[in-house]
Amino acid sequence: MLPFTFYQAADLAAFQQLRAGEQRIGEALFWPEPHLDLTQRLQQAKAAGVRIVLLGVPEDIGPRANLGLGGATQGWTAFVRKFINLQANRFLDASQLMLLGELDCADLQQQSQSLDPTDPVQLQQLRQLCAQLDQRLEPVLRAIFETKLRPVVIGGGHNNALPLLAALSQSRQQAVNAINLDPHADFRLQEGRHSGNGFSYAKAQGYLQHYLVMGLHELKNSAAALASIAAEGVDVLSYQQLFVRQQADWPALLQQWQAKHPGPFGIELDTDAITGMPVSAYNSCGVSVQQAEHFVYLLASSSDSQYLHLAEAAPERHPAGVAAGMNDAGQILTALVCAFVMAKQQRQ
Repeated sequence: MLPFTFYQAADLAAFQQLRAGEQRIGEALFWPEPHLDLTQRLQQAKAAGVRIVLLGVPEDIGPRANLGLGGATQGWTAFVRKFINLQANRFLDASQLMLLGELDCADLQQQSQSLDPTDPVQLQQLRQLCAQLDQRLEPVLRAIFETKLRPVVIGGGHNNALPLLAALSQSRQQAVNAINLDPHADFRLQEGRHSGNGFSYAKAQGYLQHYLVMGLHELKNSAAALASIAAEGVDVLSYQQLFVRQQADWPALLQQWQAKHPGPFGIELDTDAITGMPVSAYNSCGVSVQQAEHFVYLLASSSDSQYLHLAEAAPERHPAGVAAGMNDAGQILTALVCAFVMAKQQRQ
């Protein structure tokens, strides 16, 4: 049995804000029969008209294994609490969505808590736990892709890009593409798994064909890292090029890149690209929420886009505290998911 906790409507009751005469998204979502296994749930959802599956990965092993800060465990919960309380109306058909649940990784989290990443031996142990996380998540995602549904994955570090790309590639039996809004390329050395090398592992293992990083910060990436991604054929539209020097119209460049590299691709968004987002690497000089929403909407409007991955949200890292972080992260993640869903539904 896959390590996964499936949600039912009753699981949301404590967070659902109900009001007479109104229907909230949490009340309108598709819920499968509770006794079914993963494959049966996905098949039932597909038959009922579901197109998008929402799932969470409550972990921060990957960021800590990358010598970063923790806190990414709560991004998924922050999202769920906000998303289910949106109004269900004609602008978004919630019956086409299934809130599948979350990956069971509490045991891996617990094992990771006592590990000190400044100790070389314990750092490798953290990275081994991250590799175990890959192995748990990949078959869940592969089952979703093989049912011809599109997953939205929220929570945890950007390490989860590897199981996403692996699952998509294996289900399509071809290497696939990725477009990532991120100050970093996450193309570090294959030194053991962590949040900074999901794409380099995917490339080395034959899952990733063409890769574009939008918003890469020219001064937050080492000369060696820039040389490495150039040698590997990674395409870059830097933050300075697009938003400081304003040398190009980024929506047009994204469309040109897609036309040049057709085929299935994933939409990747490291939320530390967004100004003021509570993340492990807090960013005061990034893109706006609206720009991030448009990035998602534009790419989701393509039939070739197969998933949305929102990584690194860490509510406890908000300067004003956890409560403010849960509120802000929940609102921003919800807005990004809605951009994806609305784009997909408008293509019907």
